[in-house]
Amino acid sequence: MAEASSDTTKPAEQSLRARIADNDVFIDFKRNRLVMFATALLVVILGASLLAPWIAPTDPFDPLSLDIMNSNLPPVWQAEGQWPFLLGTDDQGRDMLSAVLYGLRVSIIISALGVFLAAAIGICLGVLAGYFGGFLDAFIMRVADIQLTFPAILIALLIDGLLHGMLPSLSRESSASWVIIISIGLSFWVQYARTIRSSTMVERKKDYVNAARLFGLPPVAIMARHILPNVMGPVLVILTINFGLAIITEATLSYLGVGLPPMQPSLGTLIRIGQEFLFSGEWWIVAFPGIALAALVLTINLLGDWLRDALNPRLR
Repeated sequence: MAEASSDTTKPAEQSLRARIADNDVFIDFKRNRLVMFATALLVVILGASLLAPWIAPTDPFDPLSLDIMNSNLPPVWQAEGQWPFLLGTDDQGRDMLSAVLYGLRVSIIISALGVFLAAAIGICLGVLAGYFGGFLDAFIMRVADIQLTFPAILIALLIDGLLHGMLPSLSRESSASWVIIISIGLSFWVQYARTIRSSTMVERKKDYVNAARLFGLPPVAIMARHILPNVMGPVLVILTINFGLAIITEATLSYLGVGLPPMQPSLGTLIRIGQEFLFSGEWWIVAFPGIALAALVLTINLLGDWLRDALNPRLR
């Protein structure tokens, strides 16, 4: 019996591999060397940032691990560089490699949560607007149109200022991460809502939706079980593209001083701190966080642009 079960699982695994190998998206991915390199680099960046507590040489934000005598050391390949500070140190003696890894970790986690919040809000509002139509559809779309007239960073700044103004001064630093997540979520929901609304308006007229209504299913069940799975195709592309925009938004807020505090820094905070020392010769304090931010956003944008073209049936 064991041999028979193993014999049945092997053809199933082989057929799955064959379907993946013959998939048009996978074939296009293998042919595009730039996207393969961007994906590999993105995996390395994500892995290094998420494993920062275990692979970083030090905890750069633990005051007990800092030594002011190690401040402003250049990278190790320069004359005054010292081991183990591979990328040098800042004015507080923090190891820049560890600071960049921890900053990447904070930026990625906050931006990912903000994007998922935006997707949840936009998908729910888009399905409701597309299914019910009428006044609800008009109201949601007019709100979306009004928000589209303002840049996302201005919306995020407004929401960030309102939330910080409503919070007690003692809890602002502890809640700074959630304030940025909410700011990003409320700034990027419009694209999801407009896309899902259009797809929902097409799906609600199809026979399987009418059949579900005849069976007496409530609208919530029809939207969740039948319509939503059939309109989620473009969401992956929007998620990927908005992820890069969210990282830039979070970095901009932190750079402007309304984001994360210095003791919980993201890449934007590190760049803001480092630019104060740029003209005094300590270029590495701002250069390496800036390079990490540019590499992260560039790889995400390359992957998002490829996904948009690969999943577009009109281009095949």
